[in-house]
Parts: sequence; structure tokens; C-alpha cells
Amino acid sequence: MLGPRLGPLGEEFSTFAISARCPETGKFGVAISTRPIGVGSRCPFVRPGVGVVVTMAVTDPRLGPLGIRLLDLGFSASKTMAEIAASDPHIDYRQISVIDRDGNAVARTGGENHDWSGHFCEPGMVAMGNGLISERTASAMANTFRAMKGDDLEARLMSALEAGRDAGGQHGGQHSAALMVYRQHEYPLVDLRVDEHVEPIGELRRVFDLYRPQIEYYETRPWQPAALGVVEDWVEARACVKGGKS
Repeated sequence: MLGPRLGPLGEEFSTFAISARCPETGKFGVAISTRPIGVGSRCPFVRPGVGVVVTMAVTDPRLGPLGIRLLDLGFSASKTMAEIAASDPHIDYRQISVIDRDGNAVARTGGENHDWSGHFCEPGMVAMGNGLISERTASAMANTFRAMKGDDLEARLMSALEAGRDAGGQHGGQHSAALMVYRQHEYPLVDLRVDEHVEPIGELRRVFDLYRPQIEYYETRPWQPAALGVVEDWVEARACVKGGKS
């Protein structure tokens, strides 16, 4: 079995991710995991109402903001990808996806990515990875995401990432993971990271399940600071209403 390949600077590059746009809510989001530390700090880039860019493999974090700026200028996903590729002399070492404000989705897996490396694209979604145990890691993410249509984008992304792990994940296992979702505001709806852990996706799930009931509270509090009260009381009151208690 192949082990993780080393990039020009000795960095191991094996990563899997799913990015998406929800046509009903306008949310953009990414769920991602890798072996090196701190994947959430250098790979996913999102701007609400504009799009999402994910840059992986031998990552150049400069390409994410470049892609977001191009999308903000009105470039389509495919045009943005072409400009990114033209700007980078090391593009074959990268794996990149772009989704624009209309849900057009494209991905590029450079020739220097090792097996298994590839992507699945469809309107509003890209599932991709490099250095994976097999294509099942990426296809499981895509299939799970499709099967959960109608659920919140953040829940679909979280479950899809788990499906990728359960289908084999990547060579060398995972040590960091992240979940990032934006709606209409400049601040994220969800931005959760596990920067170093023996089972980062499991830990991300634990934190997400704790945070999910609080998402609406933290999204709304900036313009209702006096009305919402303490988060624990707000969550408890919402649970009582949903449970039919007075």
C-alpha cells in the first residue's frame, strides 16, 4: 500500500473535503480533514453571497483569497479556476475546488497528486481528495451529502465528512478537521476546528453536536443583545418549546 507522499518542502499532502452551496438558503460551506495540523487555517475560504474556494494537496493558501476576489468581481467558477491555474507555476501540486454564487462548481486535481486523487463535481457541490485509500472516500462524501437533501447544510457537510472517514479516509489517517459555513453575514454561521487530535472528525462531531442548538443564538445576538439572554437559558427554552412543554 502506498504511504503518504512528500511535497517539495517535505509536507505530507493527503486531504479530503466537501464544499457546497445551498440553493434554498444561500449558505456556503466546507468540511475538511487531513493528517497535518490545523487544516482549517489554510485550506477553506468562503465569502457569503460570493462563493467558496478550497485549496489542498501542497497547499498555497494565497490561492484561496485570490479565488474569492475573482468571484467577488463576478468571475464564474470555471473562469476563476482558469485564472488561478494560470497564476501558479506549481499548479500540478495543487488540488482546488471553486463554487460560485450561482452554484456552478469546478475542481482541478493536479498531476503531481498521488493515488487515489480525484473529485466529484455537480451543481452546488464538490467532493474531492488526494492520497486517499480509494475513490470511495470521495464518493461516500458525495453520496451522503445527496442523501441528506433538505437538512441544514452544516449537518450535511458534517455527515459527509464522517462518511469519507468511514469509507477509508486517507493514507496515514487524520489529525485535524474543520467545518465552516457562512450564510448572509460577514461572520461565519459555523466555524469549528480540531487542530490536532487522534480522531479529529469524531471530536469535530462532538463539538458540532454541542454547538448546533446554539447556532441561531450566536447568529442573532449581534442585533438583539438584550433580548436573548444567556445562551444556556435560550437553548433550554427552545428545547422546551420544541418538546411541547410550557
